[in-house]
Amino acid sequence: MRNIPVDTSALTFVCVSPPRPKLVNQDTGEIKRDKNGDDVYQVGLSAANELGRVDLVNVAITGDPGVAVGQIVTPVGLVGFYWEQTINGEKRAGVSFRAEQIVPVTAAAAA
Repeated sequence: MRNIPVDTSALTFVCVSPPRPKLVNQDTGEIKRDKNGDDVYQVGLSAANELGRVDLVNVAITGDPGVAVGQIVTPVGLVGFYWEQTINGEKRAGVSFRAEQIVPVTAAAAA
């Protein structure tokens, strides 16, 4: 299983950094694109559970979701996926997150 679905039902998400294009290369400023050629954006979210534990996650999404810092949001179709790479003999690994949409809670409640 490459994509691992994330159950967001017990979490509250707040936008903590504005949407910005995700870069493939920091030096050239090349923007990452999805398989359809659309720009991929990255949004910083805080994820808090009912016990008050907070984690910060960067979530990739196709297109600008139009959310602002401080908004309570819902990442729709949130998945995590494991990655690893070796650069100059140094191995790095982690989990990245992607969502189908990131919508303000008021818009999510109306849908």
